[in-house]
Amino acid sequence: MSSKSDEAGTASVLVLRKIRQILECFTVERPELTLQQITRATGLPASTCQRLVNSLLREGFLDRNEDTYRIGLALVRWSAPGTFGLDIVQLTRPVLRQLRDRTGESACLHVRDGPFRTVVGLAETRHVIMRMFMVGMVMPLHAGSAGKVFMAFDPMARRAAVSHGLTRHTAHTVVDIDELDQQLEEVRRRGYSATFEERDIGAASISAPVFGATGELVAVLGIVAPTQRLTPADTSRLAPAVVEAAEEGSRRLGYRPDLRLASQDPVAE
Repeated sequence: MSSKSDEAGTASVLVLRKIRQILECFTVERPELTLQQITRATGLPASTCQRLVNSLLREGFLDRNEDTYRIGLALVRWSAPGTFGLDIVQLTRPVLRQLRDRTGESACLHVRDGPFRTVVGLAETRHVIMRMFMVGMVMPLHAGSAGKVFMAFDPMARRAAVSHGLTRHTAHTVVDIDELDQQLEEVRRRGYSATFEERDIGAASISAPVFGATGELVAVLGIVAPTQRLTPADTSRLAPAVVEAAEEGSRRLGYRPDLRLASQDPVAE
C-alpha cells in the first residue's frame, strides 16, 4: 500500500517540476512564447509539453493570445497575497542572521540615497569587541565596501558619488577617480568588494550586491568587523559567505539571473 502511495507522490512531484520548468521560461524580456519556444526551452517532449500547457491554460496559470502564451492574470492575482506586507528588510532579515552566525561578524543591509548609503538591516556580532553600527547610519558611497558595490553595479550611484565629491576620511580613502574606476571594475569582476580602513581607522568590511525581481540593484549586503579580526588575508575565507548571502537575499526578492535587464548591466563611465 505504501509503495503505491510513494509512487503516486513521486509522480506528482515530477509533474510539478515540469510545470515549474514551463512557468520559468517566461521572463520580463520574453513575456510571450509560442508552444515551440516553450518546448525548446524546457527540453520536455513535445507531447508532454503540449498537454501540460493546455492544462495550465484551462486552470488559468497561462493565458493565450493567438499562437503565444503568457503568465495568466489569475496566477498574478493569486501571487499578490504572498508579497503583501513584506519589504526588503523583512525578507533579508533571516539572511543577515545566518551570515552573522556563519562569519561571527556583524551583518548589514544598505540601501542608497543619492551619494550616501544607509544601514536598514543589522544582525550584530556576539563578540564583545565590535565596530559600532546601527540601523539608520548614513555613510558616503566612495568610502567602504558597500558603497563600492553600489557604484560598481549602478552607474547612477557612481555619478552621484563623484558629483558630490570624493572626500578623504582616512589615509586609505580612494579619492582619485581613475584609481576608483579600476577598483570598481575589479568589484564587478569578483562580485564583491573588500575594504580596509577607508572610512574609519580599525574598521574593515566585505560586501556584495542584492538584486531585485527585474535585475536592478536594490541593496548591498555585507559584514563589518574590526581589523583585528578582518584582514586582507581573511578575505578569501569570508568573501564566499558574503556572496552566497547576497545571492540568497536576491533570490528572496524574486531575482533570477536570466531576468537581468541588459540595459541595467554596469557600464563604466
